[in-house]
Amino acid sequence: MPGSPVWTITDGNAGNVRQAHALAAALGRPIRDWRLEPRTPWSWVAPRRLPGAARAFGPSFADALSRPPRLAIGCGRQSALATRLLRARGARVVQLLDPRLDPRHWDLVVAPEHDRLDGPNVVRLLGSLHPVDSAWLAEAAGHYAALATLPRPRTALLLGGNSGHARLDTAFLHATLDVLVRHLEDEGGSVLATTSRRTPPEFTGELRKRLAGHESLVWSGPADGGNPYPGLLAHADRIVCTGDSVNMLSEACATAVPVHIAGVDRVGGRPRRFIDSLLGMGRARPLDGRMESFPVTPLRETARVAAEVKRRLGA
Repeated sequence: MPGSPVWTITDGNAGNVRQAHALAAALGRPIRDWRLEPRTPWSWVAPRRLPGAARAFGPSFADALSRPPRLAIGCGRQSALATRLLRARGARVVQLLDPRLDPRHWDLVVAPEHDRLDGPNVVRLLGSLHPVDSAWLAEAAGHYAALATLPRPRTALLLGGNSGHARLDTAFLHATLDVLVRHLEDEGGSVLATTSRRTPPEFTGELRKRLAGHESLVWSGPADGGNPYPGLLAHADRIVCTGDSVNMLSEACATAVPVHIAGVDRVGGRPRRFIDSLLGMGRARPLDGRMESFPVTPLRETARVAAEVKRRLGA
């Protein structure tokens, strides 16, 4: 890739890393990845600055501040302090997600519409940044070609868990599986399921028990091998996704197949505002007993955001 490396700066959270890397890749730049190790007392107040903030992430990052990159992309509250420090030393910086501080402290802030953040240097998008586009899906389809042998219609189940904004209990799980199993019995096909770090352990046992005897694949962790998640997105004829994760919903909606959201009424706050946007624009529907097909336009914001970053910063 041409150009000097972009620094991607996160706390190591997988969702934050994925968003920062997706934007850097869309800019066509190599990546220098920083996983921060926040130290107190600075971590308590980030992205606000206390005296001695240059030491907030240990000696390696403190030393690196003397050699700032041309461009840094941060994602998450801790990284927002790091990008502020880099900007003070001459780097151009892009901060992803609402930093909970005036956006003027960064060159650009990229925030989802459901954060309701405004400002002259704010770029808003629907959902989250991610790498899913036609090329990504084609590569995943080839890498996970064995999934194409499963009978159609293939239903991908992307299962999350409880969060500060979502209440997903066993009753919810059984209601969701009732719909999927009924369709398996009525029309055949297969279910390809994957869980997340938030999925309660007891969900996995119920999932395997309810899908036993049907054409299915269940991935619940490294003991099951590598996560086939990209293959599920690439080979699904339809996707059922829980509403707790904006990242997961955004990637599901970047495919060209219908997305049915399970547990809409169990989600509140900012994720619910995102769900309402998807429902309003017809990109997704609540999961119901019919699980009907409908025409879709893939939701892909990463390329547009990257073009806006280039336009505004000359990145």
